[in-house]
Amino acid sequence: MTSHASSTSNVFYRKLTRSYPRIVRGEGCWLFDAQGRRYLDGCGGAFVVNVGHGVPEIAEAMSRQAGRLGYVNGTAFTHDSVEQLAEELAALSPGDLDQVYPLSSGSEAVEAALKLARQYWVEAGCPGKHKVIALTPGYHGNTLLALSASAREHYQTYFHEWLVDVVRVPAPYAYRCECRGTPPYCPACSGEAVEAAIVREGSATVAAVIAEPVGGSSTGASVPPPEYWRRVREACTQHSVLLVADEVLTGAGRTGTWSALEPYGIVPDLMTLGKGISGGYAPLSAVVAPRRLVEVLAGGSGALLHAQTFSHHPVLCAAGVATLRYLREHRLIERCAEIAPLFHARLAALRDLPFVGDVRGRGLLAGVEFVADQSTRAPFPRSVRFAETFAQAALEAGLVVWPNVGQANGRDGDLAMLAPPFVVTESEIDEMVQLFGQALLATRERIGASL
Repeated sequence: MTSHASSTSNVFYRKLTRSYPRIVRGEGCWLFDAQGRRYLDGCGGAFVVNVGHGVPEIAEAMSRQAGRLGYVNGTAFTHDSVEQLAEELAALSPGDLDQVYPLSSGSEAVEAALKLARQYWVEAGCPGKHKVIALTPGYHGNTLLALSASAREHYQTYFHEWLVDVVRVPAPYAYRCECRGTPPYCPACSGEAVEAAIVREGSATVAAVIAEPVGGSSTGASVPPPEYWRRVREACTQHSVLLVADEVLTGAGRTGTWSALEPYGIVPDLMTLGKGISGGYAPLSAVVAPRRLVEVLAGGSGALLHAQTFSHHPVLCAAGVATLRYLREHRLIERCAEIAPLFHARLAALRDLPFVGDVRGRGLLAGVEFVADQSTRAPFPRSVRFAETFAQAALEAGLVVWPNVGQANGRDGDLAMLAPPFVVTESEIDEMVQLFGQALLATRERIGASL
C-alpha cells in the first residue's frame, strides 16, 4: 500500500479526507516513506524537530531509562531523570524561573500555567483576579482553557458554549496593523493595547497576560518591535498581573536564543515550554515558575491543583535531558543563530513570486503570507483554500510545510510556515526555496478556476 486513508485503516487520522504516505524512517532534515521517496522536513514536523531525525543518543537514553524504570506515580516518588530535567531547564531559563513541572503537551502546559496563575492569586489573598488577557491572532492549544485563550475561530466554532471568556487585544502584527511596524508605533505594536486592556478591565480583576514572544503560526512568525515586550513587562509589574510567556513553539532555541524573550531583556512570571525540549522523540512539555509563586501554593493548599497521569514521567524526562544535552554538546542553538541570516536571505527571494505578500521571522522560524493582491494586501477568500492547496502541492514536490489560515480577519488569510531542524545545511535551504517556488507555481495552476 503506497498510502493510507481512514476508509482502509483502523487509525483515526488527524485529517479524514486525505491519504497519508507511510513514513518509515527519518535522518537529519529528511523523511523517507515506504516507497523510498524522501521529503525535506521544512517545518520540523509541527515546529518540533530541532536536533534532526534519527539521533541515536536520544533513542538510547530513552531505552536505558525504560529498562531501569518506566513509570512511577508523581505524587508519591521522584526519580533521577525528572531531577536532571528540572536542573537543566532551570539553568537555561531566565531570571528566577527555576521550578519545573513536566507534562506531555503544549496544551497541557498552557492549561497548567493559567490554572497556576489563578490559584496563586486566590492563595495570595486576591480572589478577584481571574481574567486572562490574550492576543489576537494567537494560539495556545486545544484543551478547553488553552483553546479559550487562543484566537482561532475555526477551532472554537463547535465549542463556544464550553469556553471561558478571555479579554482580547490585537497582536503586534506589522504586516496588517495600521503602523506597518514602523515608528510611531500603533497601540498594538507598542504594547499600549495590552496596558489599556488591563486598565479598562481593572487590574484587581486581571490574573495574567499570555502571549508568544514571537508570533507562531497564528501571525506567521511576526516579530514585535524591540520596545514591545519591555512595555508589556512594565505594565504587568505596575498593575500586579502575571506575564505568561508561551514558548512552546518559540523556545528551546527555535528563534536563535533559548528563550525568544532573551533579545528583549525581560523575564516573565511563568513560562511554558514544549516541542523542541525533547526534539520530537517524546511528548514532553513543562511549566517553569519562580519559587516566589510556588512558595505561596506550598504555604496554602500545598500543591498545584492540576493533575496529569503522565506528568513527571521517567522516560519522557530522560528524552528531554538527552535532547538538551545534545543541543548543548553540538552547539545547535548557536548554529541556529549562525545560519539564520542565510536562511532569511534565501527566503527573501520568495517575495518576487506571485501571491507572496510578506516573508518574515527570526532564527530558524519563518512565515510566508500569501495574498490575492500584493499591493493592497487583500487576502484570498477562505473558499479558495490557498494554504491547504499549497501545502499539498509542496508535499507532492517533496517539501513539508505548516499551513495556517484565518490570520487576516479571523476567517480569511493564508500562511505557510518554515522551521527546519537546526542541522539544516545551506544546500538544503536552497533546495527548500526551490521546492517552495515549484509548489507555489503548481498552486497557481490549481486555484486558477477559483479566482
